[in-house]
Amino acid sequence: MIGSLHGRIGSKTPPQLTVEVGGVGYELEAPMSTFFHLPAVGQEVRLLTHFVVREDAQLLYGFATEDERRLFRSLLKVSGIGPKIALALLSGISVEAFAVCVQNQDVAALIRVPGIGRKTAERLLVEMRDRLAPPGTEPGAVVVQPGASAEAEAFGALVALGYRPAEATRLLKAAGPGTHSTEDLIRRALQSAARE
Repeated sequence: MIGSLHGRIGSKTPPQLTVEVGGVGYELEAPMSTFFHLPAVGQEVRLLTHFVVREDAQLLYGFATEDERRLFRSLLKVSGIGPKIALALLSGISVEAFAVCVQNQDVAALIRVPGIGRKTAERLLVEMRDRLAPPGTEPGAVVVQPGASAEAEAFGALVALGYRPAEATRLLKAAGPGTHSTEDLIRRALQSAARE
């Protein structure tokens, strides 16, 4: 497995580029999000990579950030999504924007990406909902923004405890209306779960 390359850019014609490492030129394909940050031909570059071996080809994909590579790998696990569609997605939408689309179940934003139809967008939203970690975090981690509401903090805590997002939402609704602290909401939600 080739995990990264550090060398000089030999050529670049989106989406292909060549990185020369120790006298060997590695041909890669990269999303436009990576291309935008590449230095000029002849300059040094370090790219994270993903290596795909198929019956008819061996392909190397390059990424500027770990978040891009992680999302690319997650997309490949979705049925019907191959490297070409995954690259198109990363070229048409940022990692952060994709995470927001999944969180909001925003089909319209995804079908604006060239090559993504309605059925593909709907399948992506369904299959990525429970497996997408926020950018910069370990898979499965929950990040709560500073200043988030008590409900958002309680939701993050319940998901971190192993409850699925839909289940955490249901438990918080069962906690009852009114103004509660984060701790109170979590306590009420867990009591509700224990009664079930």
